[in-house]
Amino acid sequence: MYQKHYGLSELPFTLTPNTSFYCDLEGHRAALEVLLTALQTGEGFIKVVGEVGTGKTLLCRKLLNELPEKYVTAYIPNPYLTPEELRAQIARELQVDISAATSQQLVTQAIQHKLMEINQRGETVIIVLDEAQALPSDSLEALRLISNLETETRKLLHIVLFGQPELDERLAERAHRQLRQRISFSYHLQAMTVHELARYISHRLHVAGYKGTPIFSGKVVSMLHQASRGIPRLVNVLCHKVLLLGYGGGVYPITAKHVKMAVEDTEDATLPQAKWPWVMASAIVVGALMWVAYSQGWLDGVAA
Repeated sequence: MYQKHYGLSELPFTLTPNTSFYCDLEGHRAALEVLLTALQTGEGFIKVVGEVGTGKTLLCRKLLNELPEKYVTAYIPNPYLTPEELRAQIARELQVDISAATSQQLVTQAIQHKLMEINQRGETVIIVLDEAQALPSDSLEALRLISNLETETRKLLHIVLFGQPELDERLAERAHRQLRQRISFSYHLQAMTVHELARYISHRLHVAGYKGTPIFSGKVVSMLHQASRGIPRLVNVLCHKVLLLGYGGGVYPITAKHVKMAVEDTEDATLPQAKWPWVMASAIVVGALMWVAYSQGWLDGVAA
């Protein structure tokens, strides 16, 4: 691969949501602050929605890593489950023995007893569901009923939903109005700006061990932003491919030709026909800003 060519200790643009590559983008930082504040002060459901590839799973794992020890978590990455499967999964995550439970009512009671036990220790349970838009309707209702478990003074658990915009469409249905009214905090993840993209590329190269001269120019970053629309997953796919192309061609800096070839080989990535004066002006502005940033040591792997 291209690791030796660019002096990297690991691949910087994989699709695995590795929290060691977490970049403190404004949108992700704000979302994490909302989540932590909501868990400390709020009740009910907490919802984070973002388009495909905007970093929801990475943010979800970052949240799980950042939570103080007083929280006990149940992480459900694939919630396409029946109500029975959902309760069983929650029980397994909380280490509840339901082998002797002969009905769903007994399963719920066993979960409630465990929640009470955790509550008495001064701890709080958080159920985190990724890809929550995949929850069947009857499982959404089962989740709402589970959220009813409480003492006289407080809820016994918090529920955090990470999902695509389809989750909002599901919750807008009349059948889910009770659950919708219980959402106390909500955040919508946005794509990266071109300046955030420049920092994102530099950050991931730095984490991967890059210490050489800049290899991404302002024009290249602008093209990558156009092609990816600022979506992190597409950025990773394109950057991985342009580094492969640079390595295959035996060259060091990434060029516009590399970006065009990567875009042609990538589904959902496009370079729209734009008015060239605007494109050139954008590249000049980005390049100037990046030159200032690099000259002051803010960027390590992105050129002006």
